[in-house]
Amino acid sequence: MTKSGYIDATFRSSRNNEAYFFINDKYVLLDYAPGTGNDKVVFGPTPVRNGFKSLANTVFGTYGIDCAFDTDNNEAFIFYENLCALIDYAPHSDKDKIISGPKKIADMFPFFKGTVFENGVNAAIRSTRGKEVYLFKGDKYARIDYETNRLVQNIKPIADGFPCFRGTIFEYGTDAAFASHKTNEAYFFKGENYARITFTPGATNDYIMGGVKKTLDYWPSLRGIIPQAN
Repeated sequence: MTKSGYIDATFRSSRNNEAYFFINDKYVLLDYAPGTGNDKVVFGPTPVRNGFKSLANTVFGTYGIDCAFDTDNNEAFIFYENLCALIDYAPHSDKDKIISGPKKIADMFPFFKGTVFENGVNAAIRSTRGKEVYLFKGDKYARIDYETNRLVQNIKPIADGFPCFRGTIFEYGTDAAFASHKTNEAYFFKGENYARITFTPGATNDYIMGGVKKTLDYWPSLRGIIPQAN
């Protein structure tokens, strides 16, 4: 897979206002200071294999991460092409470990067998409803429950579930996303652009706060980090 040099994956940390950003085979931990423009680097950038020792000898340590989402405590699902794993990312320590995997997405999430998600996931955000997560691939999205390991609703076009993205670059897909520590807010990234949205699980009254913007204009901590040469 050819990486863009921009943000490939993100996930929210269990530490308040912190999130992991993955670019090519590296990552950076940010205090993203939601809604302020006062974001700063907490750690990195550093190769994934160095920052997450448990991933050193896996595809994630070699090639990076395509998508990730946080679950409970210090755990997260990570994806690369058709593979995924559940990890304990052990923030601010070197105690990370693989809990399950790496294994094929269709083995970890059997309901994705025969769907576009079987061969990869582009982005994901945690919902504020129970153990639900939104996953994105191309112009489609799915809503799953990772605790009961089931598909909550059928796979649909992004524009149907997130009408705020109609007419924007995000209607046809997103590179990375994460749910903010601010309730019902999320960040989406695509190439050099990002959007901050507010959403309500099960409803379609979502909206983009301030429109689609250039990431580097509003995330000063990422200047000099993205884009990365491939």
